[in-house]
Amino acid sequence: MKSIRFAALVIAGSLCLMACPPAAVEVKKDLEIVAPVKAAEKTLKQVFTESVAAFDEGKLDQAQAGFSQIAAKVPSNVVVQFNLGVIAERQGKLTEAAGFYEASNKLDPRHKPTLLNLGRVYRQQDKFDAAISLYETALKDPANEYDVELNNNLTVAYRLAKKYAQAEATARKVLARTKDNPDAYKNLALIYFDQGNYRLAEFISANARKLDDKDPGVYNNLGLIYLKLEDRRLALGQFQKAVSLDKDFAPSLFNIGAMALTYRDYDGAEKVLSRATELDQNSYEGFLAYAFALDGQKGRDAKKGVKAGQMFERVLAIKPDQNDAICGAAWAYAADKAGWDKALGFLDRCKALPGTSSVDQQLIDSKMKGIVAMQKAGQQAAPKPEEKEKPKVAPTGGPSLLDKVSEEAAKAEPSPATETPAAPATEPAPAPAPAPAQ
Repeated sequence: MKSIRFAALVIAGSLCLMACPPAAVEVKKDLEIVAPVKAAEKTLKQVFTESVAAFDEGKLDQAQAGFSQIAAKVPSNVVVQFNLGVIAERQGKLTEAAGFYEASNKLDPRHKPTLLNLGRVYRQQDKFDAAISLYETALKDPANEYDVELNNNLTVAYRLAKKYAQAEATARKVLARTKDNPDAYKNLALIYFDQGNYRLAEFISANARKLDDKDPGVYNNLGLIYLKLEDRRLALGQFQKAVSLDKDFAPSLFNIGAMALTYRDYDGAEKVLSRATELDQNSYEGFLAYAFALDGQKGRDAKKGVKAGQMFERVLAIKPDQNDAICGAAWAYAADKAGWDKALGFLDRCKALPGTSSVDQQLIDSKMKGIVAMQKAGQQAAPKPEEKEKPKVAPTGGPSLLDKVSEEAAKAEPSPATETPAAPATEPAPAPAPAPAQ
């Protein structure tokens, strides 16, 4: 019976829930607000770890956002300021990078990674005296007096500032204590190279190669030397050797691209320089060469002209007063109607440059009038006979750089056993000094 009564109660209750009138509800006078549950905030250590991981994956914007979040809360953290500098430098924002490195250096003048990277940025900005001052100050610290990396970087800064006596003395100071340092030998070779003593530079580079025959920088420097000694075949071989040791060695990729340009192998130059500029976002010489490689093809593809204009602008983002880039952008953008508006602006800037002759000014005026007229008529740009300053376009499918150099070498007289060089060459993009470790 108990079980039956229990069942009846359950049924009755169910019926009441379904059909009975609702009970009165008292209105509450005090509103109780329950805050939504928040997700647990990440600790700064977690943000730091995630930012490092994002950087390693190439997600620079994400990494920058994370480190910036930490810097906002802990502005005195040296490592965070340094990391923001590394990201800005990787993005090609040298002014921002210098600012972060300077903040890091102010917080800890002895932080060696900051010293090395800030000095490198100063060199890339052609602020050689600032780099020298930075290194000299650091080396006054007795603990740093014989630091190999700082002294090697000071050598580079002296050389770029054309203070060759100080550069040589500093390189020899390193070699006096570490006779097997290949970077010091490379720097010494470049000091003699800059002064035109190519045979001595070759001899010293050979010593560096004996110490480390897997260093692509040694072969890159030898390539530059052989270009000056007028052996393009041997020079190209050295650059290719460097790339075979490190497929991402930007200096040799730049130099191969520069050689291709001298032979008007614009297709080959574009391929090599496209990769080189991806690897080094801070070389205005590299972007300038890449822009000219694209510009050389605009006669058969006007869109290449627009892309060339964009690369000339990349040069100006790094070095705003680069005249070749200003005038280069003007003529590159003029090749296609998509770039006409920008072309007019750059043509005006080019015309105003101090070195622009009256003949060139007249040519620019004529081009500007032509673009305005075509804009009104809605026409595409057409090359004019008077535009003689623009490079001739190599035929599609023409000989590559390697083919041309090989053909040139075959026609030349056999080189002596010492591999004495054979033909004149335009100097390629300069090889940067050994990059300090980050």
